[in-house]
Amino acid sequence: MTDLLVIGGGAAGLMAAGAACARGLTVTVLEHNPKGPGQKLLITGKGRCNLTSDSDVREFLPYVRRNGRFLYSSLYAFPPSAAMELFETLGVPLKTERGRRVFPQSDRAADVLAALRDYARDAEFVRGSAKKLLIEDGVCKGAVTDRGEAYRAAHTLIATGGISYPVTGSDGSGYALLQDLGHSCTPLYPALVQLTSSSKYPRKLKGQRTRAAVAVTLDGETVAESQGEVLFTDYGLSGIAVMDVSWAVGQNFARPRPQKCCAVLDLVPEWSENQLLSYLRQFGSLRGILSAEVTEILKKQAAGDPARLVQIAKHWQLIVTGTKGYAFAQITGGGVPRRELEGFASRRVPGLYIVGEVLDEQQPCGGYNLNFAFYSGLAAAGQMVEKRNDTSK
Repeated sequence: MTDLLVIGGGAAGLMAAGAACARGLTVTVLEHNPKGPGQKLLITGKGRCNLTSDSDVREFLPYVRRNGRFLYSSLYAFPPSAAMELFETLGVPLKTERGRRVFPQSDRAADVLAALRDYARDAEFVRGSAKKLLIEDGVCKGAVTDRGEAYRAAHTLIATGGISYPVTGSDGSGYALLQDLGHSCTPLYPALVQLTSSSKYPRKLKGQRTRAAVAVTLDGETVAESQGEVLFTDYGLSGIAVMDVSWAVGQNFARPRPQKCCAVLDLVPEWSENQLLSYLRQFGSLRGILSAEVTEILKKQAAGDPARLVQIAKHWQLIVTGTKGYAFAQITGGGVPRRELEGFASRRVPGLYIVGEVLDEQQPCGGYNLNFAFYSGLAAAGQMVEKRNDTSK
């Protein structure tokens, strides 16, 4: 029997395995992808791996949509600075770029994965899928694989991830394993994903980027807001600001009866309507502020009315028909609720731990989700060591 069985070799699973090995636990990692663990990690940040954000916890928290109390404590326990220090210790020099995004100096996600694999070098890696968890006297004691092999362990950690980027091996198997044991799962939806639109204007502006404030409205009510880069595409909208509000769109279209959804763009968020109107009256056009193509579209929509033109520029409404789906989503929204855990230990099944994306914990673009994945793996390993020390007294 091993001390820890990790099911899923992604960011959270590898971090948990490495931290557990470093604390003297014996570890087995079960990973079903024939290419090996960490395949999704290799494509994060367009292959460069934006592994955290170089920001203070107080700056980080305003970006957290919910579960702020839990993340307040978790971020103080493992702030972005701690993540950066850990990877530097593991031999990955880092750099900070625009938006305080932290990348390896090599610009290679493969170097981050190699460091995690080396951190967990004392673990045994086994190829296979967990088909059911072993429960003995109400305690989780490991898992049985798709080949019928049983792996017994004092602690079992579910780090199977979500169902986004299925080409990397994400298949959502962890949700079923946990639901079989009585855990619940909030509705799943694609998040940090591009939005589709039936409007003709994004197609006309295909390839153009702008900085804007973006709001998502459902039946006219604003439910999500962000600010940053917006990219117009042939299918709709992309860019960091769009990705950050996409959770609301994903949630909406996962419902049996979705509400009418729109993206409302403030194309000049730094200016008030009065300032913009004064500029327009002085210079006769917004071409000094917006691109010629955008200006022409807004001008036609306003039908020659300057006040209407400014209003549209500050509240440009585009119909949203959905998202690009799990195949393009960076993360999966929804999952096991935090209330069913004590730290990262299951409240329902002793010996069972749940970390990473399989939890109902989703954060904005910029390295925040990987920071949480790393933290959850480290914290779960720490809980196991504490449990072992308590039982040995």
